[in-house]
Amino acid sequence: MEYRRLGRSGLKLSALSFGSWVTFSFQLDESAAVETMAAAYDGGINFFDNAEVYADGESERIMGAALRKLNWSRDTYCVSSKVYWGGDLPTQRGLHRKHVVEACHAALQRLQVDHLDLYFCHRPDLETPIEETVRTMHDLIAQGKVLYWGTSEWSAQQLQEAYGIARRWGLTPPTMEQPQYNMLHRDRVEREYAPLYSGMGLGTTIWSPLASGVLTGKYADGIPKDSRMALEDYAWLRERVLETDEGRVQLDKANRVAAFARELGMSPAQLAIAWCLKNPDVSTVILGASRVSQLEENLATLDKLDTLTDETMQRIEAMLQNKPELPKQF
Repeated sequence: MEYRRLGRSGLKLSALSFGSWVTFSFQLDESAAVETMAAAYDGGINFFDNAEVYADGESERIMGAALRKLNWSRDTYCVSSKVYWGGDLPTQRGLHRKHVVEACHAALQRLQVDHLDLYFCHRPDLETPIEETVRTMHDLIAQGKVLYWGTSEWSAQQLQEAYGIARRWGLTPPTMEQPQYNMLHRDRVEREYAPLYSGMGLGTTIWSPLASGVLTGKYADGIPKDSRMALEDYAWLRERVLETDEGRVQLDKANRVAAFARELGMSPAQLAIAWCLKNPDVSTVILGASRVSQLEENLATLDKLDTLTDETMQRIEAMLQNKPELPKQF
């Protein structure tokens, strides 16, 4: 396993991490969660990602039960939660002080830990002043309930505002952002955030490196019954990926890249993950897996990073034709 600093912080996360989105509760029960988390940990993974909204809290309960059974030393792993969607009532959602604090306490209970290593603002809240959220996160850190806080899918402008408020008032600034990043979705990470990596020391914990499975090539002939896209809750994703002109263009690119992966002696998933890891501004790539064999295949990506030479990357770019144009100062 390779370990990378989380932005400018001193914390080192495994380059590959393990997340519970969609799989925990939907595809994995408690015993399967124990099995896959144990395989991840044995493979060197030290970061396990979660959120209050995943399966309406059940994902965190399953992970917490698994952590209790596995009984790892608390100083050997990191666990996260994300706050925004905690319920339907106004007091149960958003990034106002009441919900951020109460969601933190609820996540600690479900995960059965005494602190969150990473705590993310799952989306920006346009109805709550950013200063209120920054101050609340700082207070949770001062209380020892959170070690690092960050964001997910915030704009560069919102991140810069949060960072500026923190520096102005002596508060703890955000350390990391959790954006979607993959071969088909790259503009924000490569272009919009470009000034923030050196300016703020921003770290990134990447979600959806496989573009919801599209980059595995498994949707070339339709939707397998055991896939994420076959789930009832993902009808919106099926429509976006398979039933729009843009989706079909993206699917065609993905299928060509998948065929190229096999030429290289890699699985399409391994190539997609390795491509993300080639970006030095990526701190960790979050894996999702419903089977130990799937997780082990993805972990084996680390042994094949050297396959992605400059020439190989250029060939991939020629297939994708979507490289973002950097700001002039870069």
